[in-house]
Amino acid sequence: MGILHHFLGYWGYGAQHELETLLTSVVDRRGETLKFSAQENYPLPIWNVVYIGLDGNSPPQQNQIAAIFASGLFSSPDAWVSLQENNCLILGREPFGKMPLYWTQQGQIIWFASQLQLLLPILQQSEVSIPGLYGYSCFSYVPTPLTPINGVFAVTAGTELVWHSDCQSGKLQTPESKKIHSWREVPEQLTDEATAITELQTLLKDSIERQIADLKDEPVGVFLSGGLDSSVVAALLIQAGVKVRAYTLDFGDAGIPEYPYSEQVAQFLKIPLIKVAVTPSLIENALIPTVQALDLPFGDGVCVPLYLLSQRASQETQVIFNGEGGDQLFAGWTNKPLIAAGVYQAENSAGQETFIQQYLRTFHRLGGYESQVYQPEVYAQIQNLYPEDWLLTALDRNECPSLLHRLRRANLMLKGAQNIHPRATALGFAHGLWVRSPFCDLPLAEWTFRLSGELCLQGACEKYILKRAVENWLPPEIVWRQKRGMGVPLTSWCLNNFWHQLGIWLNPEILRANNHFYPHIAAQIIEGKLGAAIQGRRIGETLWLLIMWQLWRSHVLNEKLSKQSWDHPFWLHRWLWRNYKIIRNS
Repeated sequence: MGILHHFLGYWGYGAQHELETLLTSVVDRRGETLKFSAQENYPLPIWNVVYIGLDGNSPPQQNQIAAIFASGLFSSPDAWVSLQENNCLILGREPFGKMPLYWTQQGQIIWFASQLQLLLPILQQSEVSIPGLYGYSCFSYVPTPLTPINGVFAVTAGTELVWHSDCQSGKLQTPESKKIHSWREVPEQLTDEATAITELQTLLKDSIERQIADLKDEPVGVFLSGGLDSSVVAALLIQAGVKVRAYTLDFGDAGIPEYPYSEQVAQFLKIPLIKVAVTPSLIENALIPTVQALDLPFGDGVCVPLYLLSQRASQETQVIFNGEGGDQLFAGWTNKPLIAAGVYQAENSAGQETFIQQYLRTFHRLGGYESQVYQPEVYAQIQNLYPEDWLLTALDRNECPSLLHRLRRANLMLKGAQNIHPRATALGFAHGLWVRSPFCDLPLAEWTFRLSGELCLQGACEKYILKRAVENWLPPEIVWRQKRGMGVPLTSWCLNNFWHQLGIWLNPEILRANNHFYPHIAAQIIEGKLGAAIQGRRIGETLWLLIMWQLWRSHVLNEKLSKQSWDHPFWLHRWLWRNYKIIRNS
């Protein structure tokens, strides 16, 4: 099994000695083992690639000069860089989005990297992208092809970017974007339940077989939440004869306990279960390492607990399995309200809110609060930006005419490929883990677009056909219990354990100097002044979104912070502040 690595390289027209010096200096700062590619006798333009970390077990495909793999299985790369003999550069990614790929153009040179941080020293100046910031505040991730940095772009999952060059002029043309895979509904839908069950069981087992092909006798880990998807993966591994150790999060008395379900699954499958404690002090200590490991800003509260989970698993294994992707494939995530909204919209097309706006609200972020969130200069810059535009391709009726398949396509392309999968890989890589997601299997995923809607969502039962296919593999209480998200107690932490830290992480003077968010936005959120929808758990989720962005700016972008002010309530004990508010308002 190979060693995890990243890569940085360039292609185009320029002074080769200067480019090689810059390339070497960027990576030398990291103090890691380097492996330079051997540049062949291609005609101009020139190119070079450096690998950070050695990996001799990833043979390049034809014409590839760089590739990266999330799983450690080298049958096909998750992101790649290729050259064609007609002076073309190609950057590509597979459709699940497991590995990111970034690029920037400096003069007539295209620089590319598998990590955003590797490109920052190449830039003359690293500035925050306002569209990227706005996208992040709407979704909790930066929508591709944007990144949070001006002039740096991300290749969209399932896409290749192709640059053509003109050797005579020494200039590069605008890249051509080519879709290499699209999630598309099959016209003739499978309606027979018995046939669907049999086919799905075979596809699930085949997916596992492909993902354990390189394993010998070493044990592997599985992140086991006690939900359906991770439990199915654990059951499939046991059926395939793999030695498994399960890892689950334990939030103690805070949040919604999931580990009792994990314990039930582990006992049923007869596998050891390791509980990973998640306490406020552990979260605080792991917060900055998590931000650095993620590379991009991700605002979901689950990121730091998953960092702790990966950290613990890496002590005993190099391969970790997860159940990510099951919700997107089998219509989880409570699609019922959106389906009802879609039906209503079809009957009442003159309604005040469009279906795409209703889908946008499922992200539960800061979309719709722009005038209250941003300082005037930023607010003016986003007036011509519409977050719905970042959803249009995913919700394309031409690719998926039926509503349920359209939602599944959108979840695969947005919540999956731009959020869940890249962050899972990044957290795994930070601890030397190959990350394997059996639901990210192309034959399985394409098959799900043959399913009739009734087999995915039957009455109030979501993921119906998956539950029917695995009901003999797991306890019925696990298979048929209602879906519930991970109960990360963000609001409790922010209003109690992290109360004083809020004054540091979201300090008004630092926010004022950044000139993006309103300086007192944290206090507004806690007082309930930002919006009626930001109550209860949404308080913690919204604060966390802002915290992760601010920490990304200081610990990845390496911005210098201004002096902090005391112009905020967080230096007081919370009960004192509550009493002060009562007196002030009386």
